Amino acid sequence: MSPVVPFLAFALTAVLIVMFRPMAIFIGLVDVPGKRKSHAGNIPLIGGLAIFLAALIAMVVLSYLNLGEPKLDGSLSAFFATGLLLLFVGVWDDYRELPAAIRFLAQIGASLIMIFSGKVVLTDLGYLSFSGEILSLGVLSIPFTVFTCLGVINAINMSDGLDGLSGCLALVAFLGLGAANSMGAGPLVDQYLIVVFAACVIAFLMFNLRTLWRSKAWVFLGDAGSMLLGITLTWLCIKLSQGEARVISPAAVLWFLMLPIMDAVCMMLRRIMRGQSPFAADREHLHHILLLAGFTVGEVVTLMCSIALWGVVVGLLGTFFGVPDIWLAGAFLACGLVYYWIVRRAWRVTRFLRRSICRREDNDRRSLAQPQVNTSTIEFTGEERRSRSDRREL
Repeated sequence: MSPVVPFLAFALTAVLIVMFRPMAIFIGLVDVPGKRKSHAGNIPLIGGLAIFLAALIAMVVLSYLNLGEPKLDGSLSAFFATGLLLLFVGVWDDYRELPAAIRFLAQIGASLIMIFSGKVVLTDLGYLSFSGEILSLGVLSIPFTVFTCLGVINAINMSDGLDGLSGCLALVAFLGLGAANSMGAGPLVDQYLIVVFAACVIAFLMFNLRTLWRSKAWVFLGDAGSMLLGITLTWLCIKLSQGEARVISPAAVLWFLMLPIMDAVCMMLRRIMRGQSPFAADREHLHHILLLAGFTVGEVVTLMCSIALWGVVVGLLGTFFGVPDIWLAGAFLACGLVYYWIVRRAWRVTRFLRRSICRREDNDRRSLAQPQVNTSTIEFTGEERRSRSDRREL
């Protein structure tokens, strides 16, 4: 694989971010601090726009290199049409907040483009039947694919609550999918798409992660970026896990998106059990719990990405050693139940972690450095940063 294209994608993303940032500030495409947004200053919401354009240009250049590399076929054209729809609605939503119904319809429309134009559809769930045969979805293929798209898109959106978190989780998934596709000798076109998006995300993280020389994010993904990464991961996960030439099973794919999926599902179940809308915003995601426990933003991102990487390793090992799909799915469900138990008892976990990790600080310093906490209700009164309605799910 030629390194020219991923390097081009990386460089283009960085250049576009630098170019778009002053323009975004001028026109007001920014995230403004408010009651639920405690970041300092107006932060441009251009990460998704830069990633999309850089990836598109890189893949077009790839198709015209004429060096025996894969051409930009109809499937990839459908992919970028899908991404363009979500990008347009996302940028519009970042600029002027749209009703949830508009975002919902855009996500359904993108899913249908993926299905009917890209021919990327979930036709089976792997060898999950008790008879040991492939569990075919039959007439449920299209609605189940749409449901999966909506779920993954909103799971990635919900994880965009700390500087660098959503991008890092997506990057871990891209790297895992790239390793799986390489191990399974999958299509080179898909490998390039994975590597290009990974390169774009790495470049974006240079401006989004907190570092020793930057105490806050320079740009945000925005809803456009989180939805773009969500549909890209959905596209790749389905494409690589279906058909006779599949390189990974659907059960193993779950592990590649373990943390966003578990967090989204657990949060929705908890809200439903409380009689609330499953799409209502709150501050009880895992990254909120870890912040309440005393971890810094950098520590939370590192810890959660380490957990996500562990999930990718499980998925890869399960594929490499041929672990039965029913075992992989069962283990995923068991981990999900443990995750749900922890979140349901978040106040106990938070108190335990605070006692455990804050011993390095004396009580006076801790009381000044940590946000005020009401552990009985898990309210976070000193929010770490923005996220329009804490990254709306729809």
